Amino acid sequence: MAKHPRFHLHFIPTFSSWLNLVERWFWDLTEKALHRGVFHSVNELITAIEDYLKATNDNPKPFIWTATAEQILAKVARGRVTLQQAKNQL
Repeated sequence: MAKHPRFHLHFIPTFSSWLNLVERWFWDLTEKALHRGVFHSVNELITAIEDYLKATNDNPKPFIWTATAEQILAKVARGRVTLQQAKNQL
């Protein structure tokens, strides 16, 4: 890593695939193009995906994180406390 200072490692909590931008992109695809859709064939599904790709590629926008690492970690910590309290009540 010392040879490549522009790269930074970011360790994310277990089961936090939502932090992975690829997973985030698939969520957008699902919500904006496929959710509640009715596809009578595989070709219709492929067309819907390709239409979404064309629309997003015609007007690309970078994904910008709005939360800091500290805010995310604080939220994870709050979730752990809540989960532990729920377990203790059982």
